[in-house]
Amino acid sequence: RYLGVERTERSFQSYQDKEGILLTGTEQASMPVIRFSEQLLASAVGSSSSRLILSLMFQRNDRSARDALRLLDDASEALQQNRDLLQTALDQMEEGITVFDKDLRLICWNRQYRSLFGLPDQLGQVGISMAEFLRDLIDRGEISPDRENQVLDRLTRVGQPWQLELKASGRTIEVKSNPMPDGGIVATYADITARVEADVALKRANETLEQRVAMRTAELVEVNEELAQAQVIAEEANLGKTRFLAAVGHDILQPLNAARLYCAAVMETTAGDKRFETVQSIGSSLDSVETILGAVLDISRLDTGALKPSKSVFSLESLLRQIQTDFQPLADEKQLDLRIVPSTLTIATDRNLFRRLVQNLVSNAIKYTRSGRVLVGVRRRGDEVELQVHDTGIGIAADKLNTVFREFTRLEEGAREAQGLGLGLSIVDRIARVLRLEIQIESFAGKGTRFSVVVPAAQLEVAETEASPTEPSPRPLTALDGMSVLCIDNDAGILDGMRLLLEGWGCSVETQPNWEQHVEQGSRTARPDIVLADYHLDRQTGLEAIERIRQFHRSALPAVLITADRSEEVRAQAARLDIPVLNKPLKPAALRTVLNRLQRVPTAAE
Repeated sequence: RYLGVERTERSFQSYQDKEGILLTGTEQASMPVIRFSEQLLASAVGSSSSRLILSLMFQRNDRSARDALRLLDDASEALQQNRDLLQTALDQMEEGITVFDKDLRLICWNRQYRSLFGLPDQLGQVGISMAEFLRDLIDRGEISPDRENQVLDRLTRVGQPWQLELKASGRTIEVKSNPMPDGGIVATYADITARVEADVALKRANETLEQRVAMRTAELVEVNEELAQAQVIAEEANLGKTRFLAAVGHDILQPLNAARLYCAAVMETTAGDKRFETVQSIGSSLDSVETILGAVLDISRLDTGALKPSKSVFSLESLLRQIQTDFQPLADEKQLDLRIVPSTLTIATDRNLFRRLVQNLVSNAIKYTRSGRVLVGVRRRGDEVELQVHDTGIGIAADKLNTVFREFTRLEEGAREAQGLGLGLSIVDRIARVLRLEIQIESFAGKGTRFSVVVPAAQLEVAETEASPTEPSPRPLTALDGMSVLCIDNDAGILDGMRLLLEGWGCSVETQPNWEQHVEQGSRTARPDIVLADYHLDRQTGLEAIERIRQFHRSALPAVLITADRSEEVRAQAARLDIPVLNKPLKPAALRTVLNRLQRVPTAAE
């Protein structure tokens, strides 16, 4: 009536099996049976109602008792309907749920609870203790015996959820216990096996991922180290090559210098002869070789840092005038209009390096301009001065502008227009980087190109007067007949070529490998009018040799230093001794100009 037939029969059958008795329903109930019945009723209607029902049943012959039983039946039926509804709701939950009284005996549960733990029927009834529940788990190998007290303590402890691992079934159950008002415990059970497995799989994946990342990182580090090592080797090889070129520059230019001297000497003796054109062609070829070697050596010096900028303040007037003088013959040869707009603006940078930068830009413009003009101009822009080189040449396509500053790079149109190695603009780029200047380029294919460079402006009143002993102003050439010249060089080929050239000009020439040889023959040799000395001699420099010869003759003899070393340091040393410098390969015209100028300078006896 209160529990339903099925549950009542199942509960009493379990009781019989447990107690080992047989209930026939014909004999008088014993006290244990009555107590069991009271507990069973209490699970459905509560302990107070169960005691009342049993009390009324014992008095069922009394009319008032029968009325009370009928009222109780009606109330119990309504209560049972509510209980059935609650039980149905509990059975629909995904989580298992149990309610234990204060004595830790089961009074309520749902179907999912028994399913999660795989409990037998006899453990799914009122009055089963929590200890019996745990012993069943131990018997089936779900938990180890030594964990019984620990699990019991966790089940009865209210608070945070905890995980119960079932070994035999492989399940992980999340358990959460909450207190009941009467001292009992309500516990919920959720199967989180899938979540735990996912977490384990994720952790394993993360571990393997970390291993893979570590392996990949190690591989990348190894590759980067190999690349860095390869780059260092490549840079060292390139720097070694560059240093080699810079170091052997003198040795490279020595035979070229000798060849130029021989060629100039032959040209002096074949003027008007049919062989003159052949010799002139040889000279032109030597000029080309000199240009190429000079460009390569310039790049090597720039790359090794041998060319150090020496900042000074100077006017652009003399620089532009020199550019006009240097390039007007080349422009006339191509019938180009070379216009250089005069300017007295003053800038602050390295004078020599900036001059070479402008020379390369103008040379490049003339080389790649078929017709029209080349314009060089300067304009003031606030605290800066912008120098521009315009031409009406072949121009550069927009997609090729970024390649023109690479060494040995020549565009197809440029290769058809003029010969060369493609080093001019590469030198411009390197000089600009040394001077920390920016080169800008604007060009249109077939129309022309504009290069510009911006330089810091300076005050005119602090400008230095530009003067260089290596760039004398043009003078009419005079005869050198009878001039006594002492040539010092440790290269016999150079001395022989120099002797032939100077004797062709009418000079009296003495050649020696060092100053000591001249001094040893001093008693038999007259004082020379001028000394020409190579800078790199055996065990000494040309400047030291000139000083020794001056001391021997007790006279500040005019002298010229001839060297392949284009460093500012050498020029500064020569300037302190008032000695002009000519660079190898030696240009005969430049040498003759210097000799003409120096023969007019009186020597002071000491």
